[in-house]
Amino acid sequence: MVLKPFKTGLFLFRFALLTVPLSLNADSPAVPLSQAAAGRLTAPPGFQISVYADDLGNARGMAWSPEGVVYVCDMSGGKILKLVDNGGVAPESQVVIEGLNQPHSLAFYQGYVYVGETHRVSRFTLGDHRLSEDDGKTIVDLPSGGGHHTRTILFGPDGKLYVSIGSSCNACEEEDPRRAAIFRCNPDGSEFEVYARGLRNAVGMTFKPGTGELFASCNGRDLLGDDLPPECLYQIQKGKNYGWPYSYSLNHRPVPDPDLGSKGVRQTGFSLFEYQAHAAPLGIAFYTGKNFPSQYNHGLFICFHGSWNRSIPVGYKVVFLPLSEKGKPGKPEDFLRGFLQGAERIGRPVELLNGPTGELFISDDHGGRIFKVVYKGTK
Repeated sequence: MVLKPFKTGLFLFRFALLTVPLSLNADSPAVPLSQAAAGRLTAPPGFQISVYADDLGNARGMAWSPEGVVYVCDMSGGKILKLVDNGGVAPESQVVIEGLNQPHSLAFYQGYVYVGETHRVSRFTLGDHRLSEDDGKTIVDLPSGGGHHTRTILFGPDGKLYVSIGSSCNACEEEDPRRAAIFRCNPDGSEFEVYARGLRNAVGMTFKPGTGELFASCNGRDLLGDDLPPECLYQIQKGKNYGWPYSYSLNHRPVPDPDLGSKGVRQTGFSLFEYQAHAAPLGIAFYTGKNFPSQYNHGLFICFHGSWNRSIPVGYKVVFLPLSEKGKPGKPEDFLRGFLQGAERIGRPVELLNGPTGELFISDDHGGRIFKVVYKGTK
């Protein structure tokens, strides 16, 4: 047994984690030319991984259609891809919508597919023909330009559409009040209202199953060194301000920002959990299947996209964070590792999607793949 460290903010957790090379899952589709990437990753004993789909461009957000088909955003390619069954081998990707402006996320709702583009939330009716941006209806216009061009969307249990909009900068006072916030509206775009503020770039959003509790991962600011400020997970509460750009959370308390903190701390919401700075948490998801061991039934899987500006790179992994029945975080577990090996990037995990038979899908925008994880061990 080997002890592996996990840093979060100024704290260092250590926990026992056995890792073994992942073997291919003989029961799932595989892409022969990409399986070497899956074989270089490690996970807890009993888990197996394969490449479910490949050649997907800049693969980002994923969603199940009502017909049980996976759709995925090719963000840099401006496309929505449909993964079509291909007779037991890797699914074939088909372009269903093209010409989009950096589509990052999508959601199916009441017969439509909604797409989070960098300048709008658009809505399409899918048919037998390939669609273009002109075939979509703009549900709501969003600010574009500057930094943080991803737009994450999802529908809540209240039937409302939730939209996360990142900041235009590293640390500044925004001119557009729609920046660095989560909004919600009706499915037709009406009653567009702020839900929470002070979130520099809340890329990951999910609702806890069976509740109206919204969780979000957020990327902290840069240029304060290797270890500040921590990346944060929040349980979002309506009307709260989570600090940016005037402060950030550290040890679940507000710390004035060195550049803008003199203008006053306005923070009313605080972190639920803090990660190592610059690890870049993106997609988050509760596990809803029955294939994994029971300890994974309560908690969040988190994709760490990986640092780009830290002296020693961090992130590049998928982490499981257990939560108690009362929502208190436990010790994090490195669930999938090996996306960065030395100076070589194997992949960069982005988004998570629960499968119909208990599997877990993970998109990789660096390799243009979707990985599939199943449990084959003894529970």
